[in-house]
Amino acid sequence: MDIIFLHELKVKTLIGIYPWERDAEQTIQLDLEIALPHSHACQTDKFEDALDYALIVQRINETLSQKHFSLLEALAEHIAQIILVEFGSPWTRISVAKPGAIRGLKKLGVRIERWRDPLSVQETIPPPAPVA
Repeated sequence: MDIIFLHELKVKTLIGIYPWERDAEQTIQLDLEIALPHSHACQTDKFEDALDYALIVQRINETLSQKHFSLLEALAEHIAQIILVEFGSPWTRISVAKPGAIRGLKKLGVRIERWRDPLSVQETIPPPAPVA
C-alpha cells in the first residue's frame, strides 16, 4: 500500500464544548496519512494519476471554516470521511491536536484510522477535479 502524508497542517477553526469556544477560533494541528487508491502515479509520473495534495488541504480548510465541532473525535471522523469518500482512498489515519488546550500540556489530541467499505455506495462518488 502506498501512502502519502500531510504533516503539521495548521488550521483555525471553531472547536470545543465551552461557550467561548463557539465564538473564538483556535488553531488545531492535523497530521494525515492517506493510502493511494492505486499506484498509477508511481509508474506514470503523471499528476493526473496522483492525489492532489493542495486540493486535499483546500477541502479541509473549507470544511473547518464552515463547521463547528464540539469534539476533536468528531472533527477527525468528518475529515476521514472526506478522504475516503471524496478522494477515493481505501484507508486513512488522521491525527488532530489542540496545542495549549490544557495548562501544562504542549498539546492534546486524537488519532483515528478508517477504512473504506468496499461495498459502500458512497465509493461511487468521483473525486473532485484538481485545482487549476
